[in-house]
Amino acid sequence: MPSFRPALRLALLALIAAGVSGCAVVAVADAAITVVAVGVKVTAKAVGAVADAVIPDGDEDDR
Repeated sequence: MPSFRPALRLALLALIAAGVSGCAVVAVADAAITVVAVGVKVTAKAVGAVADAVIPDGDEDDR
């Protein structure tokens, strides 16, 4: 009578490997989204600083 233990171990190992690779994909996607979000935030701050420097705010007219 054949033993199913090697097949069971192989199936368990395959399931664990699939789960770990899924976690890796999520981690890489999360890192990519974080990089893009930080890039957008820095760009928005830079554009805001340039706009503040170029466009007068009108405080001098109130004097």
